[in-house]
Amino acid sequence: MTLQKILIVDDSPTERFFLTDLLVKRGYTVVTAENGAEALEKIRTERPSLVVMDVVMPGASGFQVTRLMTRDPETQAIPVILCTSKGAETDRIWGLRQGARGYLTKPVDAEELLAKIADLVH
Repeated sequence: MTLQKILIVDDSPTERFFLTDLLVKRGYTVVTAENGAEALEKIRTERPSLVVMDVVMPGASGFQVTRLMTRDPETQAIPVILCTSKGAETDRIWGLRQGARGYLTKPVDAEELLAKIADLVH
């Protein structure tokens, strides 16, 4: 599977810009969403290959959106990488239990994120 389109979900315009810039420079097509509700809509309409999602957002959290995605047969195959300021081990475990395939803490290390995306390609 070749990753082509990545959905970035974050309520911070700065984070969205940073991640978009990083991924576009690496040849990915990027779609963005500001919150969980918008993310679910974009997942259905844009059909991204992968989602990079914040956890702490207004409305539905990244944990909730990930759980909804993994329980829906139409979206459960789309890998999610959670990128969050929640650095406690219990948060990481909870995120992975919701179905996330990766869990990175902010500030996100660009090379670590790119490596995780590459891991999910294979």
